Amino acid sequence: MDRTAGRFARFDVNLSILFTELPLLRRPAAAAAAGFGAVELWWPWPRDPTPGRAELDALRGALESAGTQLVGLNFYAGELPGPDRGALSVPGEESERFRANVEVAADFAASVGCTALNALYGNRIEGAAPGVQDALALENLTLAARAADRVGATLLIEALGAAESPHYPLVSAPAAVEVVERVNKATGLDNAAFLMDLYHLARNGEDLPRVIETYADRTGHVQIADVPGRGAPGTGALDIPGLLDRLRTAGYDGWVGLEYKPGGPSADSFDWLTRDPADRR
Repeated sequence: MDRTAGRFARFDVNLSILFTELPLLRRPAAAAAAGFGAVELWWPWPRDPTPGRAELDALRGALESAGTQLVGLNFYAGELPGPDRGALSVPGEESERFRANVEVAADFAASVGCTALNALYGNRIEGAAPGVQDALALENLTLAARAADRVGATLLIEALGAAESPHYPLVSAPAAVEVVERVNKATGLDNAAFLMDLYHLARNGEDLPRVIETYADRTGHVQIADVPGRGAPGTGALDIPGLLDRLRTAGYDGWVGLEYKPGGPSADSFDWLTRDPADRR
């Protein structure tokens, strides 16, 4: 397969899965040294939805010192990586943690110019009816959408892979987009959008060209990794260059997040990319 990725894509590096051999505050500079000016992050403090000012300032300083733009940030999602897949639909303490995080995450995003905030839905849990969890999710997503709107950001909603996330209810593009539409209807803000993770959707057996054709206009962010191992493009079966070309043709011109396992030192995992500097801006 062609190991280049086309000339249209704007790639950013997910610093929660790449460069994790380094402490958090050294990762932005490592991404910059590898040629990337944009990065994204899962919520960096998985046990703390409301970190202190010193921690937030330190991360902001690391991003600014490296000259990297934060283009995507998750709201608090529990232990990720780990057993959790979000908190917003989980009744009790986790939902309260999510609510406490909403304004903190939105304010931090605003302070670094980040305009995409991802809200992972959360697992189904024993003892809670799905309808109860879904009602709580809509309530919390409404809060998140309003906070995102306040800072000029898009609220992203993501489908995950059923094999890796067996208790997560949004395991198809239609399921995630249905939630997007419910949130937009509830708020009237129209600032919720689909996070199209090609790896997760492929693992679920979805027809990716059809997903792109159907949902590109409702997509606010894209993430990629190869299948089945979640490695870099070219290590598996996906025609990622072809899929990115389809996205371009369908009108998507946003960021493409590199959310793959590097299989070695992260700095050595980018040789699949074209060397055209425009592809790493």
